[in-house]
Amino acid sequence: MMAGALNFTPSLIHRPILRAKTNPPISRRSFSIRSSSTETPVTSKDEPPKTTTFSAPPNFKPPEPKAFSVRPDKVFDIVGASLALFFRLGTGVWVSGYSASIVSKDEIPSDQYALGLAGYKVKETSKPGPRPELPIEIYEFEGCPFCRKVREIVAVLDLDVLYYPCPQNGPNFRPKAIQMGGKRQFPYMVDPNTGVAMYESDDIIKYLVEKYGDGKVPLMLSLGLLTTLTAGFAMIGRMGKGSIYTPSKLPPKPLELWAYEPSPFCKVVREVLVELELPHILHSCARGSPKRQLIYEKTGHFQVPYLEDPNTGIQMFESAEIVEYIKATYAL
Repeated sequence: MMAGALNFTPSLIHRPILRAKTNPPISRRSFSIRSSSTETPVTSKDEPPKTTTFSAPPNFKPPEPKAFSVRPDKVFDIVGASLALFFRLGTGVWVSGYSASIVSKDEIPSDQYALGLAGYKVKETSKPGPRPELPIEIYEFEGCPFCRKVREIVAVLDLDVLYYPCPQNGPNFRPKAIQMGGKRQFPYMVDPNTGVAMYESDDIIKYLVEKYGDGKVPLMLSLGLLTTLTAGFAMIGRMGKGSIYTPSKLPPKPLELWAYEPSPFCKVVREVLVELELPHILHSCARGSPKRQLIYEKTGHFQVPYLEDPNTGIQMFESAEIVEYIKATYAL
């Protein structure tokens, strides 16, 4: 019988990564990252420690956002990532309790986000459940159907999650997750709000909907083996992207990505974050999410993915350019 997680060959265990026990409220919370690698090496007794610094590539300028535009050299990437929408029937596109209506554009204030449609506006609402004070922490990687199932419920529940990527051969967070939970298995979830930590994708989904939703698991996440198979088929178009570690520099603070699981534009960015083993806070903003309004207020525009990098101060739209920026800044 297929279990709700994947098992892997043992990895080399590094020093444990310590996590702070107390945190300020999420709205003002700052995050830092400690890995098993040495970040301030000393080459001799007479030399001062060398600290890695991060900055945007020389002459880098964030691009202007272009809604529903695909850069010509990225067409096949976006098409491949779009196959998941078919196999998963759009699971994660809408926040729980989503509803929409077509209204006159005059009914929507100019400072409020709404999708325009031929002189009308789409008024969207949802009914998200209780909000966790601190982000849920999940150890996982892209090329895993069980991990995808959990990412989909994160989108449905409109949760913010601190992802610790665990690609194969990753030196930091895969060993940490194995040491914390005692199993070579993913995904692994830690809820710092309750102290609950668990394996098994179906158990994680059930926990999240009971704690932060209405207690009902969406149909496409409750079909057992069929759910797992279609989640696996959803990754065919990307051929295992986001699964194997690419050497990188670990930043002191997690990046912040505004995105949601079914979006093919968001998918290609997440793949690179996972391959480079870059921790990131994902602010879920599926259709109906109140966080769409937050981006609109921040930038005067809504589009995902939207990246905020506290290590360099860069804020930007456009998936192709985000991928290039991340690689130029963090890849070795």
